[in-house]
Amino acid sequence: MTSAEDEKELTLIDHLVELRDRIMKSLIAVVVLFLALFYFANDIYTYVASPLISALPEGTSMIAVDPTSPFFAPFKLTFYAAVFLAAPYILYQMWSFIAPGLYKNEKKLAIPLFISSVVLFYAGIAFARYVLFGIVFRFFISVAPEGIQVAPDISSFLSFALTIFLAFGLAFEIPIAVYLCIWAGLAEPEALAGKRPYVVVGCFVVAMLLTPPDPFTQSMLALPMWALFELGIVAGKMARKRQREDEANEAQSV
Repeated sequence: MTSAEDEKELTLIDHLVELRDRIMKSLIAVVVLFLALFYFANDIYTYVASPLISALPEGTSMIAVDPTSPFFAPFKLTFYAAVFLAAPYILYQMWSFIAPGLYKNEKKLAIPLFISSVVLFYAGIAFARYVLFGIVFRFFISVAPEGIQVAPDISSFLSFALTIFLAFGLAFEIPIAVYLCIWAGLAEPEALAGKRPYVVVGCFVVAMLLTPPDPFTQSMLALPMWALFELGIVAGKMARKRQREDEANEAQSV
């Protein structure tokens, strides 16, 4: 006869085994995507760097200071591309692991938030690639001192691009965080709106920490963060109104 402690231990082991399996599935998905993309590594790098390449003065190009950079820079970028593309599947594995422990109303909320978080993360990356890069690179190159030939190193550009992609991807998750705070009752929409001046300053501080040390790039991150904060408040107000209506209906039914 199995004791209660043994059953609890077996349950814990089962959870650990399931967690291991889901981590392995996520890693396999990344590896499969990486192998599928590796042949196109140079094309992927050229695609990401094209806003910078097109902004360079005629007759100049990017350079590779390190002899190994022409191989490792595209290799590294392809790996991160595989991780970004596998993100929905990885998040799905995380959701499948924690879903059995959620209440019905929490599951009902989690699915739209899961989809929204993935869409917003990709939207942040797309904003950086298609809006920010073109403006920033043209600006930096236009203000180069006379006699200075602009020839960016491919590894330095990669570090810059990955930092910007991650910063904007995470920054675009702000509406989700604000919505969850309001939905969970941790803050009221009116209280958050009243702290708007502090939020604006905080957005610029975060942008200063996450982006290169120039006011232009920092503003390009801070302003969308502020706008997304306002979007989160609007969504939170709608959620709070719906909660109050549900509470009123339950009180009437009782």
